[in-house]
Amino acid sequence: MEAFKTFLSGIDQREHQQRTEEILTWIHQQFPHLKPVIKWNQPMFTDHETFIIAFSTAKKHLAVAPENAAIHTFSNAIKQAGYEHTKELIRIPWESPVNYALLQGIIDFNIKDKENTTTFWRK
Repeated sequence: MEAFKTFLSGIDQREHQQRTEEILTWIHQQFPHLKPVIKWNQPMFTDHETFIIAFSTAKKHLAVAPENAAIHTFSNAIKQAGYEHTKELIRIPWESPVNYALLQGIIDFNIKDKENTTTFWRK
């Protein structure tokens, strides 16, 4: 998780920093084959050089970016978890619990759906 050290140290609020680190660590432990990288100043995980999921922080939430295909597939589950979403990102409010089962499903979906993808983003 050395790849995320500088990003995490740049998060001002200690609680937000800890929460973000907790989520990134959980993903790394659950999916050890995914590569942790920083691109466009965001922590993300890739699989065979293709994008799987990324994160960014905002004042009121942690933004999760799994690409539109995953958000479309999990739209109802995202809403049931109490999160808002756009076409490209999911907002997890800092004060809300993290739905790790939902994150696991989204990541599993992206890994399987992109197993034969040779580009970074979906076409």
